[in-house]
Amino acid sequence: MLATLKKHIETNLPFLLNKKLLLATSGGLDSMVMAHLFKNLQFDIAIAHCNFQLRGVDSFKDQKFVQDFAEENEIPVNITQFDTQAFAADYKLSTQVAARDLRYNWFYELLEEEGYDYVLTAHHADDNLETFLINLSRGTGLEGLTGIPEENGSIVRPLLHFTRAEILEYAKENNITWREDASNASDKYLRNKIRHHVVPLLQEINPNFMEAFQKTQSYLQESAALVEDASIMVYQQVAKQEEDSITFDLNQLKKLPNYNAYLYQWLSEFGFTAWNDVYDLVDAVSGKQIFASNFRLLKNRDSLILSKILVEDEVGTYFIDKEQQEISIPIKITFKSVANPAFESNKIIFVDGDKLQYPLELKRWQKGDNFQPFGMGGKSKKLSKFFKDEKLSLLEKEQCWLLWSANTLVWITGLRQDERFKITENTTNILKIELE
Repeated sequence: MLATLKKHIETNLPFLLNKKLLLATSGGLDSMVMAHLFKNLQFDIAIAHCNFQLRGVDSFKDQKFVQDFAEENEIPVNITQFDTQAFAADYKLSTQVAARDLRYNWFYELLEEEGYDYVLTAHHADDNLETFLINLSRGTGLEGLTGIPEENGSIVRPLLHFTRAEILEYAKENNITWREDASNASDKYLRNKIRHHVVPLLQEINPNFMEAFQKTQSYLQESAALVEDASIMVYQQVAKQEEDSITFDLNQLKKLPNYNAYLYQWLSEFGFTAWNDVYDLVDAVSGKQIFASNFRLLKNRDSLILSKILVEDEVGTYFIDKEQQEISIPIKITFKSVANPAFESNKIIFVDGDKLQYPLELKRWQKGDNFQPFGMGGKSKKLSKFFKDEKLSLLEKEQCWLLWSANTLVWITGLRQDERFKITENTTNILKIELE
């Protein structure tokens, strides 16, 4: 196993060579074998152990076992303790999810603070199979069947190609000691039920089941790579990515066979789960939207617009004094007195500075707001009608800031100036206002 792992690293994980590695070590069979292997391969390693305080005195025995091992082998060790149950209760998480979040957050802190390059965990082929079966039992897409990734950023799982049986055999051959977790024998958790009852039955049906599974998963990973390549190519034809949003052209999308599969591929990473609602949005009326935790998908005429959910500004209204020549929050606007106007774009307006009353106010639009559009001879128009005529999406309307003077609209920033503040032949104080 040692020689096989050495060759696997040199061939498939060469980026681990000559790096500082942090080994996640629980004290169980898998992590103790991993520590033994990487020590014998003479890597620059340190150990990280989390005491989740979930098993009473046994949790502290695990901690001491790992600490003693590290000291005996002169390996640097990092140990922390978590009140996992309290954390789970505070954040309304299951104990397993809470432990995972605490563990990985701490690992990332150690990477940054102590200068380690990668965190290694001892997941193996049996873990991969169990994860596959769990996902399959719950219903999943292709990504849920491709298994635990061998590398995910700074997290690397170098034992994924070894089975639990191979790891156990290596431990016995090399007299490696480990701590048994009594909870592994319980069927309380779904993973244990699959490990104790489902996997043995599959191996009874086919003694070479693990080998067959690994081959199948390799094919699934190749298929996933093909899907990803196709998804990227089609995305470039259908999607337009802007600073704050992504717009999908429905006319182009509907030309594709099974376009729902592309939507799933593009949107799943943003937290959407109500897929029937997502698919129905394609033919929904303009203005309809659905939400994920932090994102929303809006139907706007012949497009779908993906954007982050805007957090309401705590301030709401931003005041601008007469002396200010520039503001940068919530948007960047400059104010400058000039001798002559030079109309360049909608991002610049020229107003009669003597007509302004300070402080000016910058705020979002509200229903009922109206103004006198520049160039329309003083006729009043509701902003809702103006936005509709300009074919602005709901997202664009929400992102729009209005500049006010004494409850009179001066400028729909970047779109239209109000007639009442325009310069005339009698203007002596020309103020240039520019949105950058």
